[in-house]
Amino acid sequence: MDLDFSQEDLAFRDEVRAFIATAYDDDMRAHMAQSKNGHINKQGQVRWLKRLHEKGWIAPDWPVEYGGTGWTPAQKYIFEMEMALAGAPSTQTMGLRMCAPVIMAFGTDAQKKEHLPKILATDIWWCQGYSEPGAGSDLASLSLKAERDGDHYVLNGSKIWTTYAQWADWMFCLVRTSNEEIRQKGISFLLLDMKTPGITIVPLPTLDGPAEGEQEINQVFFENVRVPVANLVGKEGEGWTCAKYLLQFERGNAYAPGLTNMLAKVKKIASVEPSDGGRRMMDDPDFRKKLSELQIKVEALNATELRMFAARTAGEAMGASSSMLKLEGSQAQQAVTELALEAAGIYAQPFVQDTWAEIEGRTNTPRAGPDYAATVAPHYFNYRKTSIYAGSNEIQHNIMAKMVLGL
Repeated sequence: MDLDFSQEDLAFRDEVRAFIATAYDDDMRAHMAQSKNGHINKQGQVRWLKRLHEKGWIAPDWPVEYGGTGWTPAQKYIFEMEMALAGAPSTQTMGLRMCAPVIMAFGTDAQKKEHLPKILATDIWWCQGYSEPGAGSDLASLSLKAERDGDHYVLNGSKIWTTYAQWADWMFCLVRTSNEEIRQKGISFLLLDMKTPGITIVPLPTLDGPAEGEQEINQVFFENVRVPVANLVGKEGEGWTCAKYLLQFERGNAYAPGLTNMLAKVKKIASVEPSDGGRRMMDDPDFRKKLSELQIKVEALNATELRMFAARTAGEAMGASSSMLKLEGSQAQQAVTELALEAAGIYAQPFVQDTWAEIEGRTNTPRAGPDYAATVAPHYFNYRKTSIYAGSNEIQHNIMAKMVLGL
């Protein structure tokens, strides 16, 4: 594909930059700079997403008839890259990027009418109910029961690693509606209101000790939770088809724009922090070699993503290619956080539990090191999960071996 931007593309880039300059306010910027997991609190994210919605830019990947932008591949690239370079909050919410495409593809007209406008306007927040204590990478072994009782399913069991369940209004959930010899055939895809009686959300604190607003994962328990049969997406027993379709969008996101921003931060740290020899880290030959190798990988990933997303715009399915992006993107993310940790050196060691306290005026206690220091180690530890969620690296290798190489 032609990677040269037209005059129209350059004008669009200037429009995106102007929007970011006004919509991405100082409060959001300050919180994002001190975020341990790359997110701000729900209030801040909703504020940002609603500004994108007002502009008409919240759903670049949606079809135009549902509220999408109708952008060219070049415009999507420019938008993603400019957002990443500015460090703006992600638009990759569970509702926009995962649940909505499934509803569009498999949902009823009533489900589309009820949920898609609210997802687009960020009037409701979604979480994903996939993993269970005994079903992670082997997702087909899930056991959350959904037994039919008239016009309802009755749910009993639990889901785990549920990101921002404490914020969620709704959950899209894989449940077991029957026990079949082929396990995948007994799985169904449900939409459920998180205010339904019988749902209990228990936070799972992580080692970085996130402050309020940064609590990320939870376990969700279901005790005789009644969900209308009308909330079934697709046919009963065909949830695995929905799940595989959804995972293309969870795995097939653009990694290169965010990686470019992460590398820029590493370079900034390395330009001021000293190496063991007394020089700047940026002047250390070994460090520069690792940085250059990683830069090349990110550029190669960027070119690959542009080619794949252009093909998807032309109507081609992402398919097993999403596994390759997930594998390479997650490995690169981990490598960048490792390099940042090396660049920050001893300043990465002091543990700051509440990195937002100073911003929000809840403390005047000074902390060791420059502003970026408190988040370097938490980012490193948080990104250990990227090679596990949405299917571990081993799972991605198996998918590519089977679907691409025919092994």
